[in-house]
Amino acid sequence: MLINLKSRIQEPEVQELLSYSVFPDPDHLNRALQQYVEKDELQMGGYEDEGQLIGLIGYEKTGTSEVTIHHISVLPENRFKNYGRGMISQLLAKYNPDRLIAETELEAVEFYRNTGFVVYSLGELYPGVERFRCVLEKEEDTDEE
Repeated sequence: MLINLKSRIQEPEVQELLSYSVFPDPDHLNRALQQYVEKDELQMGGYEDEGQLIGLIGYEKTGTSEVTIHHISVLPENRFKNYGRGMISQLLAKYNPDRLIAETELEAVEFYRNTGFVVYSLGELYPGVERFRCVLEKEEDTDEE
């Protein structure tokens, strides 16, 4: 189950996890932290295992049935163990959105693709950096009675 991390935003372990999902620059990390403090609509959930915080997901509801992921990260030693996928599954269970959206760089594209997202190139939004929009649409119920 995702735990609310907004009240723990100043804890070093929360900041470390968030740092893995922002451009590696203290200014970018500080801006991201400040946004979570100042904007009520931004939420931050975490996943703990045996009392250790191992994953973080930052998101907001961006429409009546849409959720946008702004940050997602897992401690390096716990990657490739389905914690990221699990946090996304819990987000889907909590909000049941028609659409889940994320914007990312090439490094994370396969994670989103393997989690069921459709990936679209946004081109080079920053010099030398291609960005991608990842969209997971709710599957239509095709069962007929």
